[in-house]
Amino acid sequence: MKKILLIAASALVAVSAFAQPKFAHVNTTELIQLCPEMDKARETLNAAQMEAQETFNDMQTEFNTKLQTYQSKGSTWTDATRQSKEKELTEIQQRLQEFSQTVQMELQQQEQSLMQPIYEKVNNVIQDLAKKGGYIFVFNAEGVLYVDPAQSHDLTPEARKALNIPADRTLETLAAELQAKQQAAAAAQQ
Repeated sequence: MKKILLIAASALVAVSAFAQPKFAHVNTTELIQLCPEMDKARETLNAAQMEAQETFNDMQTEFNTKLQTYQSKGSTWTDATRQSKEKELTEIQQRLQEFSQTVQMELQQQEQSLMQPIYEKVNNVIQDLAKKGGYIFVFNAEGVLYVDPAQSHDLTPEARKALNIPADRTLETLAAELQAKQQAAAAAQQ
């Protein structure tokens, strides 16, 4: 019985020694950028950025109006009035700076909270495909200098399908789509 187990173990070691490890690569940037959930995240972030910019612009307009008034009428005011107006201008400037810093941090936090589930979803899809395909390594195609397509399988098309990314949607079409939206938004503001 021990001889049979020894022979079986030897045969298994010999077969595994000749088995070629399976490698795959994937373009995670493409998957993340084209993922349908990313469109919603972009819209949410753009709306938050536009709202913050509008608030900042309103604050800036208030400051500019009061500064113009100060510059045009300041020479006729009493010292007490001038000092009061200077203090008011300084406070508005400080609010502008604080608002800018705070909103920037909040937008970064919002971006992270919106992106985390997308990263996790893409990562889970890649891991599932790798396990099903029996790959021992999956490399991110952006970080690899060379990939031999004969020895490494591209998981990107399978991951695109699993993530419900339309076949005709590419990074180029996405860039054109985003540029068109940006131009439309700029035209709407004029």
